Amino acid sequence: MLEQSRRGASPRVRRRRTLVAATAGLLVIAGGGAVILGGLTGRATSGDTGPTTSAAPTETEPAITPAEPRPSPSASPDPAAAPTFDREAHSIDDPNSIWVVVDKLRPLNPTDYSPGDLVDVPVPFQNKPQLRQEASDAVVALFAAFTAETGLALQSQSAFRSFDAQTRVYNNDLVNLGQAGADLSTARPGTSEHQTGLTIDISAQPGECSLNACFADTPHGQWLAANAWRFGYLLRYPADKIPVTGYEFEPWHFRYIGIDLATEMHNTGVTTLEEFFGLPAAPSYG
Repeated sequence: MLEQSRRGASPRVRRRRTLVAATAGLLVIAGGGAVILGGLTGRATSGDTGPTTSAAPTETEPAITPAEPRPSPSASPDPAAAPTFDREAHSIDDPNSIWVVVDKLRPLNPTDYSPGDLVDVPVPFQNKPQLRQEASDAVVALFAAFTAETGLALQSQSAFRSFDAQTRVYNNDLVNLGQAGADLSTARPGTSEHQTGLTIDISAQPGECSLNACFADTPHGQWLAANAWRFGYLLRYPADKIPVTGYEFEPWHFRYIGIDLATEMHNTGVTTLEEFFGLPAAPSYG
């Protein structure tokens, strides 16, 4: 046996050794391929071609609730129309109306008109006054308020004048002042506001600047100019409206038109009936 080692292994043994070595080599190669193939298969399965990182767990997104439709804005109500003054509440032509407009272009109809409800006015006076009942009640309240607020007193100079009485007054002025002077200061019969029973001439008691423009500068005249509207009276012939009314300034001449109209004219700043009712100016007789 020793000799056989020296000479080398027999061919049979060498064949067996070669077969064993080849088999082992094949097994090694097959095992390595399996390892490689497993690695490739894992990567292909994961779908990654490079280094991988752990993916964060995904949270379930909340379902999106559709927004509730906004209610359409309700139509805003139309603003309430401001009440307008009814300029046709009373006639401006009827001599029995408290709004009747009498001037040099608008004579009374009939020209000898006389109110049917005249009463004696219970106020101090120079000449006993008569007015229509509504105007009388208003002027009594006016006189009382004036005294309460100022401690002074008023009196009546003149109130209702009939057609005949107005004829006498006008003719007297015609003699003393001439035609132009008479027409500027005194109405011709049939065109006088005194004939309506709605007008009163007021003076101070005791008398001061009676029937004179200086009455406007007295406490009496100033209070009347500022407050007569509260009682339904209008300063009928303002100083700056001679071209409209046709009469010189008469701070003593007050015409009853009712509280509603007097208040509206006061609030709007309109000072003559002609302008308020859109009538022609009456500087002279037509």
